[in-house]
Amino acid sequence: MATPHALLAALVAQADRLRDVELMHLHVSGDAPHAAAQHAESFRIANLFVGENMRGALDYERVDYLPCFLSEIPQLFRSRRRPIDVALIHVSPPNAHGFCTLGVSVDIVRAALDVAEVVVAQVNPQMPRVHGDGFVHLRDIDHLVYVDEPLPELGSRELTDTERAIGAHVASLVEDGATLQMGIGAIPDASLLALQGHRHLGIHSEMWADGVLPLIECGAVDNSRKSVHAGKTVSGFVMGSRKLYDFIDDNPSVVQLDIGYVNNVTVIARNPRVTAINSAVEVDLTGQVCADSIGERIISGVGGQMDFIRGASLSPGGKPIIALPSRTNRGKSRIVPQLASGAGVVTTRAHVHFVVTEYGVADLYGRTLGERARALIGIAHPDDREALSAAWHARRPRG
Repeated sequence: MATPHALLAALVAQADRLRDVELMHLHVSGDAPHAAAQHAESFRIANLFVGENMRGALDYERVDYLPCFLSEIPQLFRSRRRPIDVALIHVSPPNAHGFCTLGVSVDIVRAALDVAEVVVAQVNPQMPRVHGDGFVHLRDIDHLVYVDEPLPELGSRELTDTERAIGAHVASLVEDGATLQMGIGAIPDASLLALQGHRHLGIHSEMWADGVLPLIECGAVDNSRKSVHAGKTVSGFVMGSRKLYDFIDDNPSVVQLDIGYVNNVTVIARNPRVTAINSAVEVDLTGQVCADSIGERIISGVGGQMDFIRGASLSPGGKPIIALPSRTNRGKSRIVPQLASGAGVVTTRAHVHFVVTEYGVADLYGRTLGERARALIGIAHPDDREALSAAWHARRPRG
């Protein structure tokens, strides 16, 4: 949500003067004019996360995908394995002491700032001022461009019965005093909605959205039981509505930190009962999780799923959760005998603990392959269970 649109538009406007410029970014909001075919000689793009606006342009040549754990991207920059010459950033206005902040998106930007030779900042009074690692002094900015424009916002929709059922199953796994990590979308929202009766929850997550606000407002989230940054809602970035942006503005109970720290497994594991709620495209009967592609087609990125799956598994009382509907919108099972051809494994079968669908919870930790398959078939759509059982029986080794 901190995409510096004014700077990007100005860069694209001068595309005919540029050749072979590499642009690196996570998901960018809105249009992606730099990916247009007419700029093929001007820009190459290395996506660290492939958003919907980039999927159609992805060709693995000019527009490519760089898979990397979110926690390791800052070191990728700081080691200069992928050098950064110019950082284009979006900041809040400076205070009386000359400090701007990175606002809604600290994540990998802090590392880019630390190594970039030139920093160009888009300064926007509508960017909230956020505490944490995102402070940037004017003396560290080479060029300033002033804009006054709203930040992109996420829309919301009514939750389906399937999503609510998944959310209820996820909430049943969450204990009072747990530290939560969640992604974005309907299933995390449904899970959060079902947690309003809980107490002393904490947030330590790569990101959070509007679904957390009601939990803070009702007192379910108070961050009181966390071992790391007690009393603080911790993340690397936020995505949501203007209400969310106003809530975090100059709010000392909210901190945005370098994602290399937020997603560091050892840091995550220090908090109690870390409950990591992540999604998937499909899960095979041994527990392998594909989360960044549909077959060979990349649709997102590795992100922080593995960071938090592993961190939660090492946390005292932690619970790593993969949550997904039992079927796609087209009626195809998402619990599958084997992953689709070309699909990537984001989370390995050895890392998976809980898998949740609208039909229940499969606890895979400490289970054999056969036990896993039976547990996963038990939470598949009822109409798919017989075929999954037959497929599993057919793949068993023969003497």
